[in-house]
Amino acid sequence: MPPIALPHDAKAGPTKSEVRAVVGSKLALEPDDHFAEVGSCTGAITIEAAQRAGRVTALERKAERLETTEKNLAANEESVRADVDLRNAEAPEGLPDDADALFLGGSRNFEGVLDHAVDTEIDRVVMNVSRLEVAGRATEAFRERDLLEEVVQFQVSHGYELAGATSFNSDNPVYMLVGSATPDDEDGGKEVAADGSGGSQR
Repeated sequence: MPPIALPHDAKAGPTKSEVRAVVGSKLALEPDDHFAEVGSCTGAITIEAAQRAGRVTALERKAERLETTEKNLAANEESVRADVDLRNAEAPEGLPDDADALFLGGSRNFEGVLDHAVDTEIDRVVMNVSRLEVAGRATEAFRERDLLEEVVQFQVSHGYELAGATSFNSDNPVYMLVGSATPDDEDGGKEVAADGSGGSQR
């Protein structure tokens, strides 16, 4: 798919394209999936999910940021295939009860969101964190709820010309927590996808 357009700024910056690529691979959205997002901001994750899933529910507690999500979504309407529901709401109260996959782009109320994921047995849960201390708390919260499948830490650097050669500027490290709230299978472990990743075989 071509890169998405984000002509409108939410004064918070979108999730970087390289990070979105990893998020997308972990969520593994399919055409019949209902995807839920907490903290849509610019709408970058919302839009890419709407190109793959059948339904998208995106929450954003700040009305001005939700307006930015809506404008950027409209700028990509030709590539959007999902039925998208944008909600000016807090999580977990505004979350649907039938989501197949969930992305948390921020740490506000994350423990309540994870409780909701467990209660509604969401199959794939991904959370991005940029602060080390929050990453530690989030990892423990995933473990306490038997959600955690893996923690990925990665950093992207972009090259620029310096004195006729190439140097690099590094983005902030990202800590990505990946898990599942689906019940254990009969063998006592989470179901594992055919590629070896967590989540049910699809």
